[in-house]
Amino acid sequence: MASRTLTRAAVAGLAAVALLGSAACGSGFDDNSGETAQSSGPANLQILIGSSGDAETKAVQDAAAKWASGSGNTATVTPAQDLTQQLGQALAGGTPPDVFYVDASRFADYASVGALEPYGDKISNKSDFYESLRTTFTYNGKLYCAPKDFSTLALQINTDLWTKAGLTDADIPTTWDQLTATAQKIKAKGQVPLALGDTRDRIGAFLVQNGGWLMSEDGTRPTADTPENVAALQYVKDLLTKGLAQYPKQLDAGWSGEAFGKGKAVMTIEGNWIKGALQNDFPNVKYKVVPLPAGPKGQGTLSFTQCWGIAAKSKYKEQAIKFVEAMTSGEQQMAFAKAFGVMPSRESVREQYTSAFPNDKPFIDGAAFAQGPVNAPKMDSVLRDLEAGLQGLATGDPKTILANFDKNATAALGG
Repeated sequence: MASRTLTRAAVAGLAAVALLGSAACGSGFDDNSGETAQSSGPANLQILIGSSGDAETKAVQDAAAKWASGSGNTATVTPAQDLTQQLGQALAGGTPPDVFYVDASRFADYASVGALEPYGDKISNKSDFYESLRTTFTYNGKLYCAPKDFSTLALQINTDLWTKAGLTDADIPTTWDQLTATAQKIKAKGQVPLALGDTRDRIGAFLVQNGGWLMSEDGTRPTADTPENVAALQYVKDLLTKGLAQYPKQLDAGWSGEAFGKGKAVMTIEGNWIKGALQNDFPNVKYKVVPLPAGPKGQGTLSFTQCWGIAAKSKYKEQAIKFVEAMTSGEQQMAFAKAFGVMPSRESVREQYTSAFPNDKPFIDGAAFAQGPVNAPKMDSVLRDLEAGLQGLATGDPKTILANFDKNATAALGG
């Protein structure tokens, strides 16, 4: 699970990128003369990744070596200790890696200062990438980079505790009303119904299910303070105040997956990363995965994704694009899925993925109604303030929390 916490150095690195990007075009990222610096022939690609562990590092290094040997290039894959910090410093210093992971939550910061090469239209069959993922990596109308893979949220149910509460498959909630009713039955049996993360990356799904979201689709204006979003936050507040949902800290856990693994809640809302976490830390927990309950406006979930970024200052852009082509082929994406558990970003391998991982079908099905992260630059402090409001939602006012976001976001965007 990707960390959303930025170090001071990372913020400083991004600030430096912003300063460079706003400098005169002669030395900034927007300098079109970079096209003439393209080097033909064999490339020595430097690739920086934010690895989830040894399995991912090895899989990417093996895939890069295979591509290099078949293309006559060399490709060095380096796992970052802190991707945001190292990438921000490399971009600001003018010596970025050629190819690198870009998290969706950081994408707009990099794109807005010209640090990324907008190569998306040069990728084969770009429409094969899920539409929600393409939208996530589009800035000012341009698809900048190819989505690498993705995750979504779904509902996990501890089947032993479910049975203990006297529930059957008929009680699996498919709507908000059913979620409330099922949670009330669980609470009546003396158990905690739902462990819910206290962040926008979990609670935000309820906004989507009621037809709302924090920003406009193009990322140019905040849209938090709407009747739809207020009603969604009020619903979550009601779950919290009635004891039908609890935040991880109330359950003496660092995150919802830990609370769920310890048997402190019957249900939780997490992404497909929970599979590996439970296998490692709580291998005896029996559970099933089902879609998130639909809200008044239909189904909705959140997606978390990264793309393969190419540096605007790379000398090897054409070779880098060919490298990304290889990394995002259906065959390679399935190899990555089997190696370290990610879901392919290409729709054409969906059936292949669900055949290999049938229990994860609710996650990949979520791509059809998923909302990506806030896609605007300079949002760090705005989002931190929103998180603080959500952490106090049980005693807070939903409309005030959302209005504060709109006000802060408008200011950050220069409105």
